[in-house]
Amino acid sequence: MRFKIVIGNKNYSSWSMRPWLVLDHFGFEYEEELIPLDQADTRARLLSYSPAAKVPILIDRSYTVWDSLSIIEYLAEQKPDARIWPEGGQDRARARSLAAEMHAGFHPLRRACPMNLRKEFVFKLRGGTAARKDVERFEGIVRDRMMRSGGPFLFGEWGGVDAMYAPLATRIATYNWPVSHDLQTYVEAVLGEASFQKWRSAALEESWFLASDEVK
Repeated sequence: MRFKIVIGNKNYSSWSMRPWLVLDHFGFEYEEELIPLDQADTRARLLSYSPAAKVPILIDRSYTVWDSLSIIEYLAEQKPDARIWPEGGQDRARARSLAAEMHAGFHPLRRACPMNLRKEFVFKLRGGTAARKDVERFEGIVRDRMMRSGGPFLFGEWGGVDAMYAPLATRIATYNWPVSHDLQTYVEAVLGEASFQKWRSAALEESWFLASDEVK
């Protein structure tokens, strides 16, 4: 097996999910190793693969890549015909810009609403106006891309940028954020994608409980 991906708990680890979705959706042959987070030996086990000691980690034979977006970029270079990024130069640049915005932004929403695939909550405003602004920005991204691409995904066909936004889509669903029709339709498309369903099914079988990622 050429590729190995080291991930954290599937219920909680949004960063692990992103490149895993790309591996699975685009038909890479891979094996996975799940290292439970927040355990006594977690850091030591991760350090045996990466000096950053964080998930996810991609191992290509003897070569190691870490960080979700870097892994997706690396996979796109290994399989250019898969069109992990859009084919056109401007669309590809826009997709990468949106992926980088996700990578570096949306902190209030991410902090207030941790990814937790086992839960569903009645809506209440978590994270205040800052989190609301994050949701509004997500709505704006989706509205613009649906007008341009026709959907169901941000650039028509599912790609790396959708993998980057998938954990945000789970938060909209889990915490029952009231959102526009466009965003609700996009969330449903992302959560219905086959590789996401495969990840979620495995997450629901996990028994680990991370108090830091559980909210009331």
